[in-house]
Amino acid sequence: MGRASMLKTIRVKLFLTFLVTTLLIVLGMYVFMRWSLDRGFTEFVETRQREQVTNLIEGLTESYAGNQGWGALTGDKQKWVDLLWQSNPHGHHRPPLWLKQSPAEANDVWPPIAIEPPVNRRFIPLELRAMLLNADKSIIFGRKEAFQQLSLQPIRYQDKIVGFLGLLPGKTVNQVSEIRFMERQSEAFIWIALLMIVLSAGLAGLLAYTLGRPLKRITTAAKALAVGHYDSRLPVESNDELGQLARNFNDMAAAWEQSEQARRRWVADISHELRTPLAVLRGELEALQDGIRPLTKEAIDSLFGDVMRLNRLTDDLYQLSLSDQGALSYRKVQLDPVALLKEDLVALKPEFQNKQIAIKWTNNLTDPVSIYADPDRLSQLYRNLLTNSVNYTDSKGQLAITLSLESDKLVLNFSDSKPSVPEHELPKLFDRFYRVESSRNRHHGGAGLGLAICSNIVEAHNGTIQAQSSPLNGLTIRIELPISS
Repeated sequence: MGRASMLKTIRVKLFLTFLVTTLLIVLGMYVFMRWSLDRGFTEFVETRQREQVTNLIEGLTESYAGNQGWGALTGDKQKWVDLLWQSNPHGHHRPPLWLKQSPAEANDVWPPIAIEPPVNRRFIPLELRAMLLNADKSIIFGRKEAFQQLSLQPIRYQDKIVGFLGLLPGKTVNQVSEIRFMERQSEAFIWIALLMIVLSAGLAGLLAYTLGRPLKRITTAAKALAVGHYDSRLPVESNDELGQLARNFNDMAAAWEQSEQARRRWVADISHELRTPLAVLRGELEALQDGIRPLTKEAIDSLFGDVMRLNRLTDDLYQLSLSDQGALSYRKVQLDPVALLKEDLVALKPEFQNKQIAIKWTNNLTDPVSIYADPDRLSQLYRNLLTNSVNYTDSKGQLAITLSLESDKLVLNFSDSKPSVPEHELPKLFDRFYRVESSRNRHHGGAGLGLAICSNIVEAHNGTIQAQSSPLNGLTIRIELPISS
């Protein structure tokens, strides 16, 4: 699957995720609001029903008391309808047409059969659910077939039950307008839900596009980076995770760009460093072939010296590449770094004597120290630093070696005399192939790899190394190594 297809898939997934989430929220809100409305309306209707039932029982009691029985009411359906309507405290002044027409049926049949009121099936007016029974439960107004469904409310007069008000099951409302209100509310909820679905689809599409746009930019930049365009950068437009991702991408691209520039410089420097000794060696061999220079012991020694310098350069390159990769073999043991340094000084003492360079040794350690280090690599570190001092310090100069202890760290300072190094060039001394004087004689200056190797060895021992100006007007190399507790 290509990057474009992947991006489309991510956008589609984001769109569907936002849309489904919003739909679930809208559906939940719709169900909750509908349930809340139905519950509230049902409680409202039941409260009205209880009020109307109470009024109807009071009206029937007054009718019984005024007529000393049910005789005046029996058979007079109009009076029964009037009592039903008067019990409704929220009704209109005039009863609806279907209620007016109901007395046309048989006198004792109630609710009416032939006339169906225009009401919702979920709600039935109380007038169509009420029946009137004598104290012996004989029907005054009602239907025999519905008798078993009735719930009976006693009608009392002078502490005696004189009749029953029977109610058929079912929800009730007092007005058709109340039913219409519920229907309008249900329709409104449906339209609101549909509108929310449309809005959520638009919002989901907008969010998917907004979040997909930086992903598209990241995809494009990653593709450019993969083909070698290391100058690709992403705009940082926010402080969220996407903004942090853009910053991390830019840092990675910058690191790759620097690495590519360093690689190119590395190749150019290696080519330059190898070309010079090879050119000298070639020139001397051509002179021997042409007979310009006789094949003498001095000529052979010169050729051998050129070969050895070339060998040292290739060996330094090999050691540096190994240390860069972390592939140098380190066999660390507990050792005395001071004793090891003294041994290396003894080994190189003749070279210092040849240039008449005095060595000043200052040991501020009160007790012997021990560090966890590789003796061969530590010796390589010492010898590189001592050799640099021999090669770069002027004749009849001085090298001061100072050892001290600071915060559980062994500090070694190698300070030599003239020539000095400009302050702005001190941080560059550990760069490979860097030399303060590019024209310095390579027979003494080397290829500029020694301090780079020293830096890698110190870092492998969890230490630090830095270059400073020397109090002897030369260069100071300061090394800090952690000591073992």
